[in-house]
Formats: sequence, structure tokens, C-alpha cells
Amino acid sequence: MPMKPQFIIGAASSGSGKTTFTMGLLRALTHRGMKVQPYKCGPDYIDTQFHTLASGNVSVNLDTWLASERHVRSLYHSYGKAADVCVVEGVMGLYDGYSGMKGSSAAMAALLDIPVILLVNARSTAYSVAPLISGFARFSPDVRIAGVVFNQVSSTSHYEYLKEACRDIGMECLGYIPYTKALKVPSRHLGLAWGAQKRMDAQMNQAAELMEKHVDIDRLMEVCSTAWTARVEKTECQGNMTVAVAKDAAFNFMYRENVAQLNRLGKVIFFSPLKGDALPEADLVYLPGGYPELFAHRLQKQERLMNELKEYAEHGGRVLAECGGMIYLSRSLTNRQGDKTYRMSGVLPLDCTMQNARLHLGYRKMDMAGEEWRGHEFHYSDMVCPDACPSVAVLQNAKGMEVKTPIYRYKNVIAGYTHWYWGEKNIMDLWN
Repeated sequence: MPMKPQFIIGAASSGSGKTTFTMGLLRALTHRGMKVQPYKCGPDYIDTQFHTLASGNVSVNLDTWLASERHVRSLYHSYGKAADVCVVEGVMGLYDGYSGMKGSSAAMAALLDIPVILLVNARSTAYSVAPLISGFARFSPDVRIAGVVFNQVSSTSHYEYLKEACRDIGMECLGYIPYTKALKVPSRHLGLAWGAQKRMDAQMNQAAELMEKHVDIDRLMEVCSTAWTARVEKTECQGNMTVAVAKDAAFNFMYRENVAQLNRLGKVIFFSPLKGDALPEADLVYLPGGYPELFAHRLQKQERLMNELKEYAEHGGRVLAECGGMIYLSRSLTNRQGDKTYRMSGVLPLDCTMQNARLHLGYRKMDMAGEEWRGHEFHYSDMVCPDACPSVAVLQNAKGMEVKTPIYRYKNVIAGYTHWYWGEKNIMDLWN
């Protein structure tokens, strides 16, 4: 049976530096000439963009709340089969899930049967990491921690204390990342928008240099090499539809497998609302989330496209709009300061505002068209009068509690704040 380096990067807690470490390692492995397939545990869109920039390969979301375990395993092996190494960035702390361990990085490691590299923030500790690491390693018999990397290490002497702690508990110490302010990841809200790619690219190169200098990458690859057992679902083209998908700096939050499913329906054509591209002739228009609030002044100038969208919707065209896509279909968008309001397409009788912005976050599910749909909500904006267009479904969180997030429908336009996952569904079933 073939062997392949494959592992999850987990952490003792959120804020330990998983994303920085993952980006640096992805870039370092890429510089070595390896074909790296990155993944993200959980529904996060922003980290996958970082991964893609760092490795040159599109990252894949793995989430057992959004999808079945069978589907997740199949995704992992399908996208990883041609890679030299598979790297999964975990979510939150290693054992943090939506309900106990369910949906956690640890549960994902057990599901995929791959080891964990534990990242520990050592900034304000030394030998005390010993019981911490020991507890993490012994907590679950289904999770194997292959080694530890320390972050925010202040000096070589500090690192000696940390190595001693690992030796005394029999844990492999694979290196460290020195404390530096230069590797700070930009705001989660901004992601790679706002022209940050060039700066992030430089940071990734710097992080890769630190990995090569302070982390034993060769040993990490060795201890994480495990048997590759492919379990891939067979997928076939399901039709000859044409799907138009908005994609540019303002609209880019989309799951890789969602797009793959759209391709199985027929043909996917991308268009840019920012550039004012003409609306393609299509059987379905998909407006994903993104950052319309950062580009509102440019979006409102593209009157032709907004008029085409409105005409398409009025004549019964099918539109799925998520979060930023829904904002684009509203009448207006007001900025954070409240002193500027931008005109949107006006397909929906709604007005959106960034004033008093606060984060709305969490898993969502709903029953529509006779089946359950699952997704994730992540936004800062609000609707000024959310009841101006009645919600057509009741949404619940991961614990089954009702939430106020609406789902709007106008003719064949379906819109809301939720980013839906349909990697193992036919999205056209929404209109049945």
C-alpha cells in the first residue's frame, strides 16, 4: 500500500497561529517542488484563499456538519490522490466542535485516519506545556498526535525548556516559530480583498524561510507518512444546463465542491459584476458571498448588469444569492459611518447597512423543497427592515434552535445570508 505524508494541523486553542504555520509550511513544501493539496476543516472561506495563494492549488473545505462522513472522505481522497502531501488546517482548538468533539479537528483526524501536528502557543509558558501536551495526546485513543511545533518562542533558551518538556513526556518535538510581529495575518473581514495579495505573498515567503530554519520539515514528513487508501465517489455529469457564476474581488466566497457540482449540471460561465460584464444567458445565476461593501462605489456604476439581473429575475430566471450576493440584489447598501448609501440592483425590496456592524456567525439548516439544506452564516451587515420581504423558511443552528436569519424568495430568486453547501446535492432541487 502506498505511503503519503498527510496530517491535520491542530492547536491547543484558537489564536495559536494555525493559519500562519499552515501558510508557511504550504509555501515551504511548494518551494521544495512538492505538489501540495491543502484542505480546511470547517466552513471557512478565507483560510482556503490563503491556502490557495500559498500552495498554488485550490484548497478544499472538509466539514462533517455540512456533509456526510462518506462524502468528506471521498472529497479528501479525490483531491489528494495526485498530491505528494496532503495538509489539513484544523479549526479552533483540536477538540472543539459544534457539539462536544463533533465536527472538531480531532474528529476529522479520526475520520480520515491521519495524524495530527499540534501547534502550541508558548509565548507565556515553558515547562508547563508538558501536562498540556500530554493531556491532548491521551484524551482520545482515536487521535494520534505525531509531533508538536511551538509558536511565538522568544529565544533559543526558551525553546530548550519546551524541548525538555516534550522529552519528558515522550512527545516528538519538531521545531518552533520565533516570535515576530511581521507575520500578523490581516483582518478576517478583509481576507485577500483590498489588494492584500502582494503583502500576503511576501509574508508567506518569510514564514516559509522561518519553517525551513526552525522546523524539521523532513522529520515532520517522515512521522506523518501513512498508508494512502483511496475512497472516491463516482460522479457523473447530470445535464446540459448553463450556470452563470459571479466571481471577482467582490464575490468570491464559494466552496470548491459546490462549483464542481455546478459543472456536473452542464457548463459554468464566470462573470464579473465589478467589471460590468454582461449577464450570460443561463438556466441559473449564482451570486456568492464576498465583499460588496468594499466595492459598493464601483458596483453601483454598473447599471447595465443590474438592469439585466432585474429583468432576468422579473421574467422568472432562477437566481441563488448568498450573503454578499443578496446584498447586491437589495435596493441599497449603507456604509459603516452611515454617511453614504450606494444603489444596488433592486431585485429585492430590502435595504442593507454596515452601520453598527457586528459578527453573525454559525451553522444553519432549513427544510425547503421537501429536504434539509445545510450551510453557514458569516457576515457583519444587517437588513434595515428584514420583514419587508417575508422569510419563506425557518432556519435553525447546529443545536436545532431557531434563529432569526431569513430566507427570501421573489419569483425564482432565492436569497439569504446563509452560504449553502450542496456538494452532494442537486442545487436545482431548491426550485422543485
